Amino acid sequence: MKRIFKFLLAIVIIVVFAVGGLYTFQGMFIFMPKELPKDFTYNFPSLSSDISFEEIFITTQDGARLNALHFKVEKPGGVVVYFHGNAHNLSKWGAIASQFTKHGYNVLMMDYRGYGKSTGKRTEENMYEDALTFYKKANELYPETQTVVYGRSLGTTFATYVASKNNPRKLILESPFYSLSDVVKTRYPFLPAEKLLKYQFNTGSFVDNVKAPVTIIHGTNDGIVPFSSGEKLFHVFPEDKRKMVAIAGAKHNNLAKFQEFFITLTGVLGYVPAP
Repeated sequence: MKRIFKFLLAIVIIVVFAVGGLYTFQGMFIFMPKELPKDFTYNFPSLSSDISFEEIFITTQDGARLNALHFKVEKPGGVVVYFHGNAHNLSKWGAIASQFTKHGYNVLMMDYRGYGKSTGKRTEENMYEDALTFYKKANELYPETQTVVYGRSLGTTFATYVASKNNPRKLILESPFYSLSDVVKTRYPFLPAEKLLKYQFNTGSFVDNVKAPVTIIHGTNDGIVPFSSGEKLFHVFPEDKRKMVAIAGAKHNNLAKFQEFFITLTGVLGYVPAP
């Protein structure tokens, strides 16, 4: 009897510590930024020599300073507004601009608050507002008829939110989730996720107001954002506007190693000739 009691007590202690740790340190699990010095110089040797880029800084109403990169081709036919994942900064993410420039698109890519050179207090609400501010900047440079919104992982919630408030030509979501609590419940079903999470990132709640056609790309072996969560999100989009590409065997961070990933991008983006 004593052994059973000790075993149950140990389980209770583990759960309490897990719950307390999730609540207290969840920001560290969700956001994994790397800051950059203000005088850092971006360099992307892997990009073609005919692709140029410039830095953009946007100051928000609450005084935050958001850093972005604007990649340019010689005769762009449109722009991809890109929202990256939860880790690192633009010094890493910028290299993937070539996935879009080769299709004739320029690329606008922003760092979130606390990432790279971007500053400001990070909350869920101001991250949504930052995404809208960033999209507004894109609208100053390109018409919406030439604008594609792209989100990866954490960035898919901002991409979907922006698409719900605007009318871009297309929405592409790479490894998306229905909501953050959905991800936590899938991985840790014993935790009361909805009550513990300070950040909700409820992507599914924005779907009703998205007018653009959406393409979801997700690896079936994704160990970070469960494939089931991306599939759940897919099913709440209208049938006539949604498409899902399940890449068999792909994980969260290796989609670009699969030919099907690039075939899908080519099919969705095509090549956009200059206007």
